[in-house]
Amino acid sequence: MERYDNIPIIQTVPTVQYPKVTRYRASVRYPDIPLSEEDVFLYTMRGDRLDNLAYQFYNDPSLWWILSTSNPDLPNDSLYPTIGFQLRIPSNINQILADYEQLNN
Repeated sequence: MERYDNIPIIQTVPTVQYPKVTRYRASVRYPDIPLSEEDVFLYTMRGDRLDNLAYQFYNDPSLWWILSTSNPDLPNDSLYPTIGFQLRIPSNINQILADYEQLNN
């Protein structure tokens, strides 16, 4: 569960009404990713996956969420984009990661 390591765990405080302590992970918030002139656009092909494309462009497959967030027309429940989809690859990765850290810390 390595991808969840940086997400804080929240614990409820027991009360008379709810004596059981519940632990859960906080919700992750993703930043808005503005369009940039340096962004790359490509058409997806058979076999493309967001994690593999994140590795190809960012050297980190865990950054698939940047591709997903910056392409709101993608299905949210799949790493596989539709074949022939024009995919935006944001180039301002350092600013995106800084915004992500600020939102989630």
